This record gives sequence, structure tokens and C-alpha cells, in this order.
Amino acid sequence: KPGWANADLAGPIQRTFNVPIGFDTDVNGAALSEGRWGAAQGLDTFVYFTIGTGIGGGALVNGRLLHGLLHPEMGHISLPHDWEADPYPGKCPYHGDCFEGMAAGPAIEARWQTKGQDLGADHPAWELEAHYIAMAMRSIVCTLSPQRIILGGGVMEQPQLFPLVRQKTLAALNGYVQSPTILDNMDTYIVPPGLGNQAGVLGAFALGMMAESAA
Repeated sequence: KPGWANADLAGPIQRTFNVPIGFDTDVNGAALSEGRWGAAQGLDTFVYFTIGTGIGGGALVNGRLLHGLLHPEMGHISLPHDWEADPYPGKCPYHGDCFEGMAAGPAIEARWQTKGQDLGADHPAWELEAHYIAMAMRSIVCTLSPQRIILGGGVMEQPQLFPLVRQKTLAALNGYVQSPTILDNMDTYIVPPGLGNQAGVLGAFALGMMAESAA
């Protein structure tokens, strides 16, 4: 975030209280809690997304949180953008029409001049929203090969979105990934959080537990 680059947030807490500190992104914490207590129990490779005021993703790969150079910024992957069908340029101040720029809550509001929660279930916004989410899920399936994808956040509280996203993700993959988990069980492949809106808070507990066990 602007102004927060390289800020040492965990250091002062650790020095003040002299206890192990678990520090990570909110979505990595939520992914960890969903793996321990939620919708990804028993799986070792899965992805958690929050789609709300912003979009972020956290992943466990072979039982370990994925970090790499810093941490994944899944909300900023590029998506196919049909400018004729959707002339909206995108909301992201860095990339314009990335995933977050096209599908986060502020993008929905800016495109339609109405907050998402005030749009009817049959509004064309949701077909378009599901399209962009599905394009992102296709990329995630093809790059990380997760055993399950969990979609949380305020935007995903629209009940009509999950069936649309599953249908459009399957169509976008076009039979390329030949796994029964996807071909025959999409309803259990792309799912809501088992912990609901408590996944992030419980993720903080999970990170603390992990830090304590590693100390």
C-alpha cells in the first residue's frame, strides 16, 4: 500500500512483548485457518481469495504458505479485457484493468454507479463479475493446480455468483484440465469459506500458533 512499503510492523511488537510473532498477509492467514479448521481441511494445496474492497489471494502449496520473493499478488494478475463489451478502464491505480481493477467492489460501483449490494440478482453486473472471476480462476488452476479454491469477501456474499463462477470457470478451462475434481465436482471445487467472515481473524490465531511452534 502507498506509504507502507518496508514498514517494520512486527518488530516493535516483538521487542515490546518478547514473544514469537506470526506476521503475514490477511489472505495468507485466512488460507491457513481454512486449511486448519475450514473448507480446506485435509488438503495440502489450495487457494483462498477475498473479493471485496480489494482482491487478494493466499495459497498453501504442499502444506506450506506460498511466499516466494515477497508474497503473491493474485489480485493484480492480468485478465482478458474486451473493451467493446466492457469499456470500463479499471479501478487499480497501478495496473488499471487487472483482476482487482475490474472485479473488486469499488470497480463494480464505479462501472455501474451503484454499490454492488444495491444491484438486483438479475442485474448484468453479476454475469460480467463472474466472467472476470472465472478468467482469474482459469489462470490459478493452470499455474498452481490447487485441490480447491475458496472464494470469500463481501462481493462473494451475492448468492447468485457461485453458480455463475463455477459454470464460467469450467467453460473457460474448456476441458484442458482433465481431472474429475474439476470436470465432475465443480460444486465442491470452488467453494465459500467454511469459517465465513471469521477466516481472517482465526488466521491471526493460526499464524500465532505457527510462530510459537517454530520458536
